[in-house]
Amino acid sequence: MVSVRGRFWILVSLVMVSGFSQGMLLPLIAIILEQNGVSSSINGLHATGLYIGVLLASPFMEKPIRKIGYKPMILIGGALVFISLFFFTLWEALWFWFILRMMVGIGDHILHFGTQTWITASSKPEKRGRDISIYGLFFGLGFTFGPLMTRLLEYNTALPFIVSSILCMLVWSTMFFVRNELPQEEVSLETSGGSMKRFIQAAKIAWVAFLPPFGYGFLEATLHGNFPVYGIRVGLDVNMISLIIPFFAAGSLLSQIPLGILSDRIGRKNVLLSVIGGGMLVFFITAFFEHSATWLICFFALAGMLVGSIFSLGLSYMTDLLPKGLLPAGNILCGIAFSLGSILGPLIGGVVIEHFPSISFFHVITAMLCIIFIAIYAKKEQPDKMSVPA
Repeated sequence: MVSVRGRFWILVSLVMVSGFSQGMLLPLIAIILEQNGVSSSINGLHATGLYIGVLLASPFMEKPIRKIGYKPMILIGGALVFISLFFFTLWEALWFWFILRMMVGIGDHILHFGTQTWITASSKPEKRGRDISIYGLFFGLGFTFGPLMTRLLEYNTALPFIVSSILCMLVWSTMFFVRNELPQEEVSLETSGGSMKRFIQAAKIAWVAFLPPFGYGFLEATLHGNFPVYGIRVGLDVNMISLIIPFFAAGSLLSQIPLGILSDRIGRKNVLLSVIGGGMLVFFITAFFEHSATWLICFFALAGMLVGSIFSLGLSYMTDLLPKGLLPAGNILCGIAFSLGSILGPLIGGVVIEHFPSISFFHVITAMLCIIFIAIYAKKEQPDKMSVPA
């Protein structure tokens, strides 16, 4: 069996291939459906399948992980992902692909829930921002290279699905070298009772920390699910679109760990307000340069450096606010918030592209970030979680 640090690197490697499959799936299917004449509204609706799967799985994960531990949950989630990815090659039909997207969403959420909870529960407070930022960095690495798989479409429609399925299976198999653990239990006023009570307590204490994951889900899904359609309609080449999209994730790779370390020193809220405010400005300006591939690459990279880390920053913020006994519930709620953002993003983006051509796609993102900025700024600081009465 591997060491504790070896386990950490296996967990973040799993997250990387999960990010790779998600980063590939959104633009790949969006482009295939657009080329098949599917409307942008239906295209955006179809993209929600991944996140509907997340929502379907969320209420049923907390009790199993307390009973069977982290490792079996991660193995189940990973297996669902690579099997579903392979099944995309069997039959090209809208409803069938929608079901497979939901299955990938369920598997990804189980995998992320297991890895996130394990990492957040075992990280030392003084290094929490760094460890979770590494988690986010590896997810970003996968997400950066995922959209490049759309280039394989010119050879064979099934090829991207086969490659990602095999890659996921290979990394998934390394989990067999990890020793299983059960989540730490804490008996207190907050953590006693059923799952629903723990969800309510976690939401009351840390609701503000769920807004950044919501925002990141909105960003990820719109940039990968809507932008390929929007880009084609404003005259960009498909190959150029597949090159532009990864620059958002690539930008986040540069800043993920520095921002995590900075948040350990000056506080999560201060860093979140700074990067979200900067992201608002960048996306607002991007709307005026949306016909230029060169400028889009620059602005996508800059936006990624700012808001590409808000999921991991929100995750660290949540871990700061909650007692350990509520971390499984908190991680599930982070996943739900991410999924709600990911569902609303393509739906709103698809409707705007279809029915409001005079409104820039990038102004939709700007408005969303503005709402989150105001909510985080208005939230008063709470006492440290250790002072919450038991």
